[in-house]
Amino acid sequence: MRNVLKVALIQTALVWEDPLANRNMFSDRLSKIHRDTDMIILPEMFTTGFTMNPDRINSEEGVNTVKWMKETARQKNMAVVGSIAFKEKNKFANRLFFIHPDGSSKSYDKKHTFTFAGENEVYEAGIERLVFSYKGFRICPFICYDLRFPVWARYKGDYDVLLFVANWPEPRIEAWDTLLKARAIENMSYCIGVNRLGEDPNAHRYPGHSAIYDPLGSQIVFSKKDEILYATLSLEHQNSLRMRFKFLEDRDDFSLKH
Repeated sequence: MRNVLKVALIQTALVWEDPLANRNMFSDRLSKIHRDTDMIILPEMFTTGFTMNPDRINSEEGVNTVKWMKETARQKNMAVVGSIAFKEKNKFANRLFFIHPDGSSKSYDKKHTFTFAGENEVYEAGIERLVFSYKGFRICPFICYDLRFPVWARYKGDYDVLLFVANWPEPRIEAWDTLLKARAIENMSYCIGVNRLGEDPNAHRYPGHSAIYDPLGSQIVFSKKDEILYATLSLEHQNSLRMRFKFLEDRDDFSLKH
């Protein structure tokens, strides 16, 4: 089992509703990425921004973006993660894709659609959590608004890393900072949050604040700038903390009903 996972968080502004422009932009950014990176993490809806009008975009763009992610993963020999507006069987989902370097993939549909913005009226909510293994780490990914719901992200003995991709706006950024740290502490897990920068046509500003917290809530990386953030996660460090403090053994048992 590997003891470390080297991650790269891509924090940048997005081009509104223009998948090709965003793919080209990210291709340029990734041309400079550190060669020893294991996993590249992109923001929520990284090819469009948080649009409530996915029908304006050619439905083939979802497939084109997944193809781009697979090509990038193979060329870089790195996993690629991010969510996009994806159309399938005449329905849209805010779908996160995890692409392995060999091109195989896993996906997760956002469970908690953002009703305040009407996302629930446009995108079909997911019903299942996803946990996948990569480089010896068990990773559990979520999307933006999911962060506000601790029961959905609750540790059940099944993951080592919580991962949130987002378009989280400036007026509520303190909640983003606080909840990322809380999810790390309560689950004794690494917690990664990747947010975007810039402003969209709806006058929503996004201040970044991408970050990683360790299992005790200590901040490993944090940024408000347009940049790639790098960090190395240690499975040995996390396991030693879980074994030393054993807080998770005292957690309450419960089950979810959909």
